[in-house]
Amino acid sequence: MEAVLEAVRRDQFGRNNAGRLRREGRIPAVIYGQASAAESVAVDPKSLLRILHSQGGANTLIALKLEGGGDLRVLVKEYQLDPVSHGLLHADFYRVAMDRVIRVTVPIHLTGEAKSAKAEGGIVDFVHRELVVECLPGDIPESIAVDVTELMLHDGVRVRDIATGGTWKPVSDADMLIVHVVAPKTEAEPAAAEATAAAAPAAAAEPEVIKKGKTEKEDEKA
Repeated sequence: MEAVLEAVRRDQFGRNNAGRLRREGRIPAVIYGQASAAESVAVDPKSLLRILHSQGGANTLIALKLEGGGDLRVLVKEYQLDPVSHGLLHADFYRVAMDRVIRVTVPIHLTGEAKSAKAEGGIVDFVHRELVVECLPGDIPESIAVDVTELMLHDGVRVRDIATGGTWKPVSDADMLIVHVVAPKTEAEPAAAEATAAAAPAAAAEPEVIKKGKTEKEDEKA
């Protein structure tokens, strides 16, 4: 799926200019190319967020329309969010050639219900939720569906078992386990568990660690 995003070229840089851009409703961004020099632009953060929150996410092919002429096909390389407001601060794009294979990471979604496995007391264990694939930019899958309907206890699906449809090929190890059905763990005897709990000293509560988002670059490179 392709999205459209408008961009304006910029020739002023630095922290003050970045702040002015944001007050005007835009954010600084940089376009990187395979062989061409990097190009500095400004884009609408709300439009870009809609693309990032779409089903394709960061893998969405974007038609970047430059003010004054120019139409590039790009993918989002990286973006920065404000740690408090979670608004976009900066974005990096990279040019893609529509006839050149690229490598992307695609999310995996499970479909169906392993009824037979559940009847045997099995638990569906989703081991790997992403797959690295190679394809043309126009063939990037939004997600990869793995059907678990026919899985029985101790059955599993590996990378080599996934049908590609001929539009992409996996780069991840063919033996990598995606999902399997496992037997439930045996619960410890209640008396033993209570005795262990009584013997163990009370652990001190650990402080909650909050991961901060990426912060703004102080100096932008042209």
